[in-house]
Amino acid sequence: MTLAEMDRNPVEEVKLFVNGEMDKKVPQQSQPTPSEQSYIKSMLPVACYCSASVLMTITNKYVLSGYDFNMNFFLLTVQAAVCVLFLNVFKTFKLITYRNVDYDIARKWITVVILLISMIYSATKSLQFLSIPVYTIFKNLTIILIAYGELLWCGGSVTRLMLVSFVLMVVSSIIAAWPDIGNTMESVELSVGVIGYGWMLFNCLCSAAFVLTMRKRITITKFKDFDTVYYNNLMSVPLLMTMSLIVEDWSVENLERNFPKEVRTTIISAIVFSGASAFAISFTTAWCLRTTSSTTYSMVGALNKLPIAASGMVFFGDKVTFANASAILVGFTAGIIYSYAKAQQQYKDIDENCAGFLYVICIPLTQKMV
Repeated sequence: MTLAEMDRNPVEEVKLFVNGEMDKKVPQQSQPTPSEQSYIKSMLPVACYCSASVLMTITNKYVLSGYDFNMNFFLLTVQAAVCVLFLNVFKTFKLITYRNVDYDIARKWITVVILLISMIYSATKSLQFLSIPVYTIFKNLTIILIAYGELLWCGGSVTRLMLVSFVLMVVSSIIAAWPDIGNTMESVELSVGVIGYGWMLFNCLCSAAFVLTMRKRITITKFKDFDTVYYNNLMSVPLLMTMSLIVEDWSVENLERNFPKEVRTTIISAIVFSGASAFAISFTTAWCLRTTSSTTYSMVGALNKLPIAASGMVFFGDKVTFANASAILVGFTAGIIYSYAKAQQQYKDIDENCAGFLYVICIPLTQKMV
């Protein structure tokens, strides 16, 4: 049998059989086969999702640590507002759908938004003091907190393979932090490192609380993908702006310091672009989940940590040391093992309300299932 005959459509084969023409040669098709088309359709959203994640991290790092930017709440306000703007535009063109504002639902959702703000603010502070590779490595610890929170809250389970991945995550974090722990550093530098790791710990706790709480609220409100993104961003704008006005310095001197005249346009453009990247992550997340399986998306989330960590070394001159490279490799392996273990667990009969979910939290005001 030739390849052309193997590629025959089943309906065409029946017609050929009925007409006694089964032996006729079918010309080889030049167009992609259905499997190839499916592969292409799956790869495009995955590539877009990975690109958006890397761009988001790079942009935030550039703004937060490039020019001594200290108005983090204002940065997050702009990001949320830009994301809401894109959501409205895409809804107008019927590319996405989401619910209109319901004040009763908003009242139930306020806890999620407060946790979200705590999470993203602590993430920006972490990036302000830590390098992207170290930030990415320590972010893996959130997975452990969520897994055990799921175990206590939802009756989930932790398999042996998951435990192996957890051990590797902890090892990668220790390797990443070892230069800061072992080196005799100046007191100022040491205090900066302690502050960074303190914010990172707080971020991991807030991220886990946010994920577990949001999952419960999604079950109650029956939210779909963009319902969650819309409510998270829309409700965050007034809260973030209020916090910015209360906590941050809006004096002329500080505004000049945060937006130097020579690079003012660049910084403003970067902030707006980061908001667009936040929306892109939301959109490509839903796109990936629609065109691929949750298992595939989970693996992509694990693999995506490598280019994000590498971006810090490429764009911000983070030192490529043996400790950094080893930590990234170990953390990368841990992510793959965990994704595989989670995929295997999904085939078992576990509580649908809490099983098979995990969110990798980045800085944008969005949800990302892993």
